[in-house]
Amino acid sequence: MTSEAGIRAERRVTALSIVVNAGLGLGKTGVGLAGHSTALIADGLHSLSDLASDLAVLWAIRAARRPADADHHYGHQRYESLVTLFVGFLLVAAALYVGIHSLVTLGERHTGPLNWWPFWVAVASILLKEVLFWLTRTVGRRTSNRAVIANAWHHRTDSFSSVAAAAGIAGTLLGGPRWQFLDHLTGVVLATFLVYVGVRIARDAARELSDRSPDPEEQQRMAAVIGSIPGITGFHALRARRSGGLVEVDIHVLVDGNITVRAGHSLASEVESRLYAEFPEVASVVVHVEPADSRPPGP
Repeated sequence: MTSEAGIRAERRVTALSIVVNAGLGLGKTGVGLAGHSTALIADGLHSLSDLASDLAVLWAIRAARRPADADHHYGHQRYESLVTLFVGFLLVAAALYVGIHSLVTLGERHTGPLNWWPFWVAVASILLKEVLFWLTRTVGRRTSNRAVIANAWHHRTDSFSSVAAAAGIAGTLLGGPRWQFLDHLTGVVLATFLVYVGVRIARDAARELSDRSPDPEEQQRMAAVIGSIPGITGFHALRARRSGGLVEVDIHVLVDGNITVRAGHSLASEVESRLYAEFPEVASVVVHVEPADSRPPGP
């Protein structure tokens, strides 16, 4: 379960993203208009569009951590998966737009920039968005928040968009209009990579929403932990599913049928404690205690 410190870190890095994207969007658009750089204007509009994913993630950080209530008995973790899916689609859409637009306009010539200011603004944008990418991804990995990780990759689309803009601006200023194709060619190459990343993010979110189990290796580790607890003579029907980057576990354990209810409950609590301790991503554990001499009711 994500700690309060982790949630605060997620909120801070996402709020920082909002400030940076708003500043870069307005700055790049303004400098692009003043310097007659269509590439930088488009890049600025892309930065402003990133605010949509920032706001969605900021909402998910709060909504997904709400406790269970009368309408959501298992909590609200799936909001995180829904927002991850949304950000993945946004990433694919933005990358497709950049790629298709670059491909369609590959042979076109446009009015070039008047000076090097648009180029340096594009370079500054690359640096800022790369720093934001690494900060956001680090926080997302530390807290196992897939929505935050997806938003980090959305920052990288803006960074790559600025790479394409810088290449086109530099090519035009150094080699004239005949080198403007660098802007378009770079956009196609980078967009192809980002479509791949966006599809993977959306695919993983869709798998979580369909109750996909953890990897077989992780399930085997869980089985090993449960089997090592003294007093547990066996178990069956180990089930686990991912939900919003967290894992929910359901297990039937077999114990000596002659022990007291209190002793059986103590063993169940030990199973819960060990799973929570060994697997930080485990959010809930449901343990069913059965006498070892009974026939298992299910698989």
